[in-house]
Amino acid sequence: MTSLRDKVIFITGSSRGIGREIALRCARDGAKVVITGKTAEPHAKLSGTIHSVAAEVEQAGGRALAIQLDVRDEQALQAAVGQAARHFGGIDVLVNNASAISLTNTPDTPAKKLDLMWQVNMRATFLASQACIPHLKKAANPHILTLSPPLNLDAKWFAPHLAYSISKYGMSLCALGMAREFASDGIAVNCLWPRTTIATAAVEFNFPEAILRASRKPAIVADAAHHILTRDSRTCSGNFFVDEQVLRETGVEDFGQYAMMAGVPLFNDLFLD
Repeated sequence: MTSLRDKVIFITGSSRGIGREIALRCARDGAKVVITGKTAEPHAKLSGTIHSVAAEVEQAGGRALAIQLDVRDEQALQAAVGQAARHFGGIDVLVNNASAISLTNTPDTPAKKLDLMWQVNMRATFLASQACIPHLKKAANPHILTLSPPLNLDAKWFAPHLAYSISKYGMSLCALGMAREFASDGIAVNCLWPRTTIATAAVEFNFPEAILRASRKPAIVADAAHHILTRDSRTCSGNFFVDEQVLRETGVEDFGQYAMMAGVPLFNDLFLD
């Protein structure tokens, strides 16, 4: 399969950044995209709302459904999945993109931040997957794709920001377990992580400006996601993909197109040696 035409793609946290870019890449195939996020009204500091992205999806050739959603709310999450399935007649793909970040050490991480990362990252990934699985079992080529890192238990990835690392690895553990659990149902469950930092609001507000300049555009992650989601779900599951590696394997050689600033040495993302 080379296209996502008419596939129903449910994306968490898709009002900006990587989620938005994946939505637009799917839309160019003619997919039916469910845009979810908390931002329904313009934000003072952050660009994009679920409605602005839905309009972009329609302009790109897809069909869109915008649903305001806080992924920490279990009932709202289940209702959103149900609404999407009724509106478009099913769900073919879930992209667990929503994520919270606080790169703080143990003494400087209050319970509120710990809870936020645990709820938005691991817990929402688990519950969104759980809610979508009955619909995915009925799909022709079902995929769950989670934006989380390869599992690497080197202590250097935990010590500086323990709470964040646990929450992201929790997402990856969900994928590891569900890939095996739902293999007989033909549901592909994979993770995708960027080789470099990506120019998103998360990087802009949590890293020095120099790292933002040394980042790549979200389009590289979206292009890699598209390659994964168009693969046979029965033969492509349980993988921890890295965006650059996926694209190199498909013949991409020019990565300069993804650079935020030409000639600036790239900054490797967290969790990758």
